[in-house]
Amino acid sequence: MDNKNSIGRKLFTEWAMDIAEDSKIRSTCLSRQVGAVIIKDKQIIATGYNGAPSGAIHCTDIGYCLRRKRGYPSGQGLELCRAGHAEANAIDQCARRGTSCLGATLYVTTQPCVFCCIHIIQAGIAKVIFKGEYPTGLGLELLKESSVVYLKYEDALEIEAKAIKEKHAAEMERVRKFLESPMDF
Repeated sequence: MDNKNSIGRKLFTEWAMDIAEDSKIRSTCLSRQVGAVIIKDKQIIATGYNGAPSGAIHCTDIGYCLRRKRGYPSGQGLELCRAGHAEANAIDQCARRGTSCLGATLYVTTQPCVFCCIHIIQAGIAKVIFKGEYPTGLGLELLKESSVVYLKYEDALEIEAKAIKEKHAAEMERVRKFLESPMDF
């Protein structure tokens, strides 16, 4: 997908999600690669991907996923998972560096689980834009209860494209007036 606004630039939402997508290739999870990026004031403050904690052995090194080996379906048996989730890892990077997430937007390549939603709320993240589905309803309910805006990626693109179109129309009217006005120098 390559969404361009009326002046030919990639939409910000698409650019940010592309970074989350690029981040997931660092994942050491054998079940699912997930990437995340936290952006505040149009600046990247952290990225994250799912994998074992710093210094711990990765599933890619072990050669198997314990949850899958024991037959747990997606979203279940998380207490057996060695990997921290991409969203939590990005939030943890902010905490490690003393960077506030308050008011930031999180872009993530899959719908956050309930545990990550709790981290998102507690970190003060204001908006979550995600791709895909994850088998948990409680996480999104908690975001809603806590007034955290959450949008599916496709919906966020549509909203942004509409806003850009309206802004560009107003800007072009300003440009027209500028071009019609005499130069006094």
